[in-house]
Amino acid sequence: MATVYFIKGITPENILKAYDALDRRAKGKVCVKLSFGESGNPNHLAPSLIAPLVHGLKATLVECNTAYQSSRRQSADHLKTAKEHGFTAIAPIDIMDDEGETALPVTGGKHINYALIGKKWLDYDYTIVLSHFKGHPMGGFGGALKNMAIGMQSSNGKAWVHTAGKNRDAYGWWNDKASQEDFLETMAEASKAIMDHAGDKILYISVANNLSVDCDCVAHPEPVKMADIGIFASLDPVALDRACVDAVHNSTDHGKIHMEKRIADRNGTHILDYAESLGLGTQKYVLLTIE
Repeated sequence: MATVYFIKGITPENILKAYDALDRRAKGKVCVKLSFGESGNPNHLAPSLIAPLVHGLKATLVECNTAYQSSRRQSADHLKTAKEHGFTAIAPIDIMDDEGETALPVTGGKHINYALIGKKWLDYDYTIVLSHFKGHPMGGFGGALKNMAIGMQSSNGKAWVHTAGKNRDAYGWWNDKASQEDFLETMAEASKAIMDHAGDKILYISVANNLSVDCDCVAHPEPVKMADIGIFASLDPVALDRACVDAVHNSTDHGKIHMEKRIADRNGTHILDYAESLGLGTQKYVLLTIE
């Protein structure tokens, strides 16, 4: 049984409380993995929300480039987008694959036996996976697992995951897209490569706000139709993602129907079932509310 911490108010102070509750101190050279959001998308995590945590850890904000045409496909443009959204004002930025990629092994998977990670991730001692939980046009929802499974992969690594190991060309993978089930399973396998390498030098915080059915990677997302839920944190990303999905279902906000439909239409929770089978965590958890 995993522990997931929850705090309703979405404030900088409560981000710190969620981090403190985990009682796993980030030491050494720390990176915070989050999405800077696509240019024109206002739903990404606000820099002001995360700044106290980042400053306290003297952390670097890290990302990798995309494998599709966007304002974040090339490092120079990606940095401009990060600046546009206010992230360069709060911390150093590192585009982890702008000097290439490295392969990390995937053990026990059935689709890929390695994942292609932004090379510079290996420069860090500790990783905080800071995710904006929301819907997603391909995965159904985006949370901690997706933040590793796609967000920490190089451009080629993203192609590799989306094609379930058929194509690692960031500029020529579209005709090899995997089935939905294979894609979700390959995301879990790519997450496993990250987690196996990190060991206990990683933790997970998710903020469930601006709950559009589209992710921060969409330039013109669907309008937000559901109220914010709160901040969740865990040492188990499977339990964390499950708790966030459950919170959508348990919400009294009628607007949740849009998120529920997106998750169901994409069979989004299959990633949790498969991740659990790989030993990445458990969907059984106790939710502890922080005051």
